[in-house]
Amino acid sequence: MSTRYIDSCPVGCNAALSTTEIVLPEGPLMLCGGCGQLLSQISEADYLQSMQAFNDAGFNLPDERAAQRRARVATRRLARIRALLGGRLDRRPRIVDVGCSRGDFVAAATGAGYEAEGVEPAPQIAAAARAAGRKVHTGLLEDQHFSDAQFDAVSLFEVVEHLRSPLALLQECHRILRPGGIMLISTGNGASWTARTMKARWDYFQTRKDAGHISFFNPRSIALLAERAGFEAAEITTTRVRFAEKGDLPGVGYIIAKLAAECLALPARLGGHGHDMLAYLRKPSAA
Repeated sequence: MSTRYIDSCPVGCNAALSTTEIVLPEGPLMLCGGCGQLLSQISEADYLQSMQAFNDAGFNLPDERAAQRRARVATRRLARIRALLGGRLDRRPRIVDVGCSRGDFVAAATGAGYEAEGVEPAPQIAAAARAAGRKVHTGLLEDQHFSDAQFDAVSLFEVVEHLRSPLALLQECHRILRPGGIMLISTGNGASWTARTMKARWDYFQTRKDAGHISFFNPRSIALLAERAGFEAAEITTTRVRFAEKGDLPGVGYIIAKLAAECLALPARLGGHGHDMLAYLRKPSAA
């Protein structure tokens, strides 16, 4: 009997899986022949152990500079959601951030004029968010029993790569969104130039650095998952490329790799080859 936590494509394809040249401590990443999804061979025990890192109020706590950068990113994303929603709302748009951690995006959305709340499964971090004055519920999204069509927008930042079966979550997001509502997903791009060049050296693939990362999407597979959940892809974009980490190469070599990445950032974005992926999905108005 297999000890792998994932035995089939998380997107729901019935295609065969094959091994890749990206070899991690838990074994080579597997490739879905249908959609190109990459998936880890991690065991259930090791996966659950890695996820324990999130239940710590100090996990991934940003310094002041990182917090300011995240706030700027949140502002841009909230503005884009508002633009995609259009000008038809005669009230504050309602948004829920799923897997919201300390609730930083909830706070940013509130400041941007949204009626915002979050859902966080890790009890300690959810409690810290509430202590900071954010409206954050503890548990999974389906545990909250939100009403049908309750929200104008749903966000999932760095969530889907942790899930063995993400379709159920997207279907729940679809249910609680009003027709015409927007869902925003951020995740890594497993088909990026970064992934293809760095392979196992890309920290996004490494469970010891990015706890619980087991499923790696690409523009095609995220669009397919969205379609199976009932969404339309409004926009799928990718940004940034990296060819080396500090310490991978001698000083001059690292500088050259960094300059090459900067030069290729625009082509990577235009061609869908960046390693940071954003998917803005819309629930059809007729749904």
